[in-house]
Amino acid sequence: MTDLDLTVGETGPGTVETLSGDHVAALLGVPGVVRLTPVAGGRWRVSGNGKVGLVRLRTPSGAAIRLHLRPKITVRDLLFLLCYAPTDPWLPEPVTAAGADDLLPALADLFARTARRTLEAGVLHGYRTVEEDLPLVRGRIRAADQLRRVGLPLPVAVRYDDHTADIAENRVLLGALLLAAGLPGVHDPTRRALRHLCGHLTGVRPPRPGEAPPLWTSNRLNSRYVPALRLAELILSGQSVQPTGPESARVDGFLLDMPAVYERFVESALGAALARHRVRCAAQERHHRLDEAGRVGFRPDLVLYRAGRPVSVVDAKYVFLRTAAPHVEHLYQLLGYCTALGLSHGHLVYAASRHGPSDHVIRRTGITVTAHALDLGRPPATLLADVATLADRMAAGAVSPGTVEQ
Repeated sequence: MTDLDLTVGETGPGTVETLSGDHVAALLGVPGVVRLTPVAGGRWRVSGNGKVGLVRLRTPSGAAIRLHLRPKITVRDLLFLLCYAPTDPWLPEPVTAAGADDLLPALADLFARTARRTLEAGVLHGYRTVEEDLPLVRGRIRAADQLRRVGLPLPVAVRYDDHTADIAENRVLLGALLLAAGLPGVHDPTRRALRHLCGHLTGVRPPRPGEAPPLWTSNRLNSRYVPALRLAELILSGQSVQPTGPESARVDGFLLDMPAVYERFVESALGAALARHRVRCAAQERHHRLDEAGRVGFRPDLVLYRAGRPVSVVDAKYVFLRTAAPHVEHLYQLLGYCTALGLSHGHLVYAASRHGPSDHVIRRTGITVTAHALDLGRPPATLLADVATLADRMAAGAVSPGTVEQ
């Protein structure tokens, strides 16, 4: 059985390949990564499905498949979307400096430099509560556990706070360093740098394979860790390629879901821009209900609040809008959101369009849905200026809700 090397864009017509039954089974075993369509001559069209990254599969018969999913925007622009945060003043420097053409080498290089900047300033320590049995008293005696040992004074059941580097922040960093060093396509100098940085975290336990990364909370003490931790969590989250086919089919790799990347960028950048207008953005709220009985929930990308009251709703669409009018199903979606929230105005934010902002008044409702677009191929400063202009438009139309006219 021959090996297979495929390069496919995240969107578009894809490529036509001659695939064996084993190849098809292995690709179908990682659902949602690519779309397979049979074509004439017993061949298959392999097209992207909104994912970018690299996946390596080995079929039950031993054939290797290397699937490279390329983003439609440049890697440099993608890194900007991934790493954008209004509170990171150092961000433009490392993103602009990333010169690799492929996503994984660029991301690994960016993470190595960010982690080095973080760890060379000193490893963060914190207090961790430890319970153990010792031949001496340290901290506080666990009285209930000690009393169960009738006639046995030693060891002593104690509880104490240990000042250690083995804290959640360092465990997340170490887990991502180890994972990034093993990613396919990472350049040898970057791989050596990642492994060298692991040596700074002596005594830290990395997360076990399959274990969820430890939870951490941003605060004054760990603020210098936050950029590296955000990249670390991105790397750890991108490792999950879950096969559903035969147990003998082995899979590894790194994948990013581009619609989710775009939604997170819009939430962060638009939220920061609207805050200057005293409009608060709440992302992915789960408590909203569509029906009176409260049985049908919905989760908008962003609900805009002014003085504690909802004033508008936004949904980000990682779609190129080719016509002047939004997709009908998108208008239905915003109509439902606005109706349930009692709003007269909602917004769709597409990833690109040939047309400028357009208002669409829904008949017999008084509800207006405005379609906007952000060109992700523009330079970061220009893209953020476009987001600020979008926020100005939204804030100008964000009025306190009243009863929607019927």
